[in-house]
Amino acid sequence: MAEDINRRELFSSLTSSFKEQEKIIIRPPYYNDEADFHKYCIDCIDKPCINICEEQIIKLSNDETVELDLSKSGCTYCDDCADVCEADVLKIENLANINAKIEIDILKCLSWHQTMCFSCKEPCLDNAISFIGMFRAEIIADKCTSCGFCISKCPVEAITISR
Repeated sequence: MAEDINRRELFSSLTSSFKEQEKIIIRPPYYNDEADFHKYCIDCIDKPCINICEEQIIKLSNDETVELDLSKSGCTYCDDCADVCEADVLKIENLANINAKIEIDILKCLSWHQTMCFSCKEPCLDNAISFIGMFRAEIIADKCTSCGFCISKCPVEAITISR
């Protein structure tokens, strides 16, 4: 019995370390060099970008820099965070798509399993999600800005984000 507990603890610790490694930091879309977050953003005391975000997706990361949390909402690319950035890490002239890749896990996706579900398509501001027939959702890569609005709307968590 003690051996089973030790094995469980071992496997639990191994899987938790993999989960920690999987954590990716998604930055707001207005930066030029990611190293600037550790050079300048880290020294910004007030972090006004966090409070100005009307979608409330800008959060303080463990390393005291800012990151996007797309688990509840998405980025509207409104420019507000860049307007108030005191450290000049975020600048409007550096606007680019969010540096992330949004994908649909077809093994989890309801529409890939013959269930009519358009939960991801409806909130997509860029019309970047299409369907092959009535089923089989797919993300059109050249239209997707990685805003993240589709992520929280998926009822089965079939939409993933990576770098």
